Amino acid sequence: MSENHRTGVTQCSTAVGRGRPEPRSPASPAEARRTVRRVLSEQTRARGADCAPDALSDALLVASELTTNAMLHGGGITGFDVEVVGQNLYLSVSDRERRRPVTLDPVDRQGRHRCGGRGWPIVCRLSRTVMVSDLPAGGKRVTAVIPLAAV
Repeated sequence: MSENHRTGVTQCSTAVGRGRPEPRSPASPAEARRTVRRVLSEQTRARGADCAPDALSDALLVASELTTNAMLHGGGITGFDVEVVGQNLYLSVSDRERRRPVTLDPVDRQGRHRCGGRGWPIVCRLSRTVMVSDLPAGGKRVTAVIPLAAV
């Protein structure tokens, strides 16, 4: 893992070739959660301020949902960034699919309960802001802004 200390942006990386890191995406939601936990721990220690009691669990759940959605519906994770700016955590996950996330009714047309479809509403509920942007080479980037201070 590498961190740009000037901006606080953290990316997963592995050493490639001439000692230059190549950004890579988390291989699982668990790896994404570990990265978020580490960044928040380092940033709160550096700032000398703690997060609101539910901020860590909210951030971990959002990381899990965004990475799971990218893996299941987006053709895989192509980018992952975590940054603390002021009192907010910016969490971005990119994938190969241009289609935007959608909220599905919990019941299908035949009246059967769906077993999935709850991740996107969870992300929207726990985040202050959620932005979806197209990527120039294809795919999309979903950025969730999670408040760290009590509102």
